[in-house]
Amino acid sequence: MFISFVEALRRGGIPASLKEHLLLLEALDAEVIERSPEQFYYLARAVFVHDETKLDRFDRIFGEVFKGLVGEPGEEAAIPEEWLRLVAEKYLSPEEMEKIKSLGSWDEIMETLKKRLEEQQGRHEGGSKWIGTGGTSPFGHGGYNPEGVRIGGPGKHGRAIKVWEKREFQDLDDRREIGTRAIKVALRRLRRFAREGAADELDLDGTIDGTARRGWLDVRMRPERHNAVKLLLFLDIGGSMDGHVRLVEELFSACRSEFKHLEHYYFHNCIYEGVWKENRRRWSERTNTWDILHKFGSDHKLVIVGDAAMSPYEVSHPGGSIEHMNEEAGSVWLKRLTGTYASAAWINPVPEAYWGHSASTAMIRQLIDDRMYPLTLKGLEDATRALSRKT
Repeated sequence: MFISFVEALRRGGIPASLKEHLLLLEALDAEVIERSPEQFYYLARAVFVHDETKLDRFDRIFGEVFKGLVGEPGEEAAIPEEWLRLVAEKYLSPEEMEKIKSLGSWDEIMETLKKRLEEQQGRHEGGSKWIGTGGTSPFGHGGYNPEGVRIGGPGKHGRAIKVWEKREFQDLDDRREIGTRAIKVALRRLRRFAREGAADELDLDGTIDGTARRGWLDVRMRPERHNAVKLLLFLDIGGSMDGHVRLVEELFSACRSEFKHLEHYYFHNCIYEGVWKENRRRWSERTNTWDILHKFGSDHKLVIVGDAAMSPYEVSHPGGSIEHMNEEAGSVWLKRLTGTYASAAWINPVPEAYWGHSASTAMIRQLIDDRMYPLTLKGLEDATRALSRKT
């Protein structure tokens, strides 16, 4: 039972052990939760996930394994027959199980349902024949039967599919290292700025050597060797960007390791008056874009990562956002950002050959003075070269 779920977790990089699998079964046996998909989701997440960075990964795997478990409102969950049979065998007597099996095939059960709807009058609760709530009849609300059909009402099971489909923990993984080495090398071009206008540091070995040779204190300094570039990174997340998550994670990971001064924020489609640091708090803990413009000086390098694919109205018109009522168009905020940060670049994960197919991409390229580069090693080299130019 649930072995395929455990195997899927392991394939997805979540260390699901036999001990945890047995703990899950023990919790289900002890009935620590209500018998609903939502409660099972929370229980399984608590058992298998020990690192918050894997929460979104768990949600994706759960959604794939249990796809179709919960239907639209008014539909019954398509729970695998094997699971319900095991539950039934646990809670029903052999005689009751035989009675259920005697109903025959699915078509026969549906025909019996039709007849009982015609025969039954009034409300019925419990029991094993009439349509009602609870009980072991194949038909009803809240009852159990391997081939059962729920009739009416939200039931105990409700609709919980949005719990894991919300992807509330969908922050990019900044520790992904697969394929980041080449990206790091491309980004290091910006390090030339660490020697321009940066404070010098004491050259201790040179000072000791000079003092010993000259006979008096000979203090020697050398340029700061640390990366002094200040990077302001905005990352488009969700929607059409889901297909580019792996590549963007590699870029994000490389930026985190290469730049000492890095501030990152998330947005969706286009930057408006608010951005966020964590996807699960995107509505409760937003950062005002004006605050960012006032807090971080113009010496920061601005890098926006996104596919630039959206409705043109999201760029050109107030109220064009698909998520909220934006009082000012996205173009206004892009102009403010590029006006404040002269060194700016837009990194696009979509192959450059397809940019011409998107009207919004053309609009954004014009707004940022054609400083859009593909998310390739060549594109990153061109972007860092442009960011390195004196303004």
